[in-house]
Amino acid sequence: MKFKPNQTRTYDREGFKRRAACLCFRNEREDEVLLVSSSRNPDQWIVPGGGMEPEEEPCGAAVREVFEEAGVKGKLGRLLGVFENQDRKHRTYVYVLTVTETLDAWEDSVNIGRKREWFPVDEAIRVLQSHKPVHADYLRRLRISRTSTSTNGNLLLPQTSPSTLTPLFR
Repeated sequence: MKFKPNQTRTYDREGFKRRAACLCFRNEREDEVLLVSSSRNPDQWIVPGGGMEPEEEPCGAAVREVFEEAGVKGKLGRLLGVFENQDRKHRTYVYVLTVTETLDAWEDSVNIGRKREWFPVDEAIRVLQSHKPVHADYLRRLRISRTSTSTNGNLLLPQTSPSTLTPLFR
């Protein structure tokens, strides 16, 4: 399990933990997404992301987290949305990132043996659905955003479960 000494968690006005993540793509076609092994359950895949540090902007936190967890750098693209997980009391800013550099060894690979792997988007949704349905919803939202330019950057909130997300505003 990943342990970060002296980690300061940040929360918004409603008490939700502030998080940031990136859907990391091999190219601008956005047909292959990079997932990383979970620090809690190394046999399960997740979208790289984590808590925001005090005074950190969401976009900076997203880039930092994917560098630490996935060992990649890239071109930060659009904000896909802000996703809320009621069960875990998280609000996560999710960005799209096109990978331009992949490190052979990176912080989490060295410290905790984290792995990374490219998945076709459909397969990633299937892999994530059972244990990280909110992460699967990031990719579903990506599909919607490709068909409508007015959906980028919406605040998304669950209706009946953490994996059922709808836009709060347009």
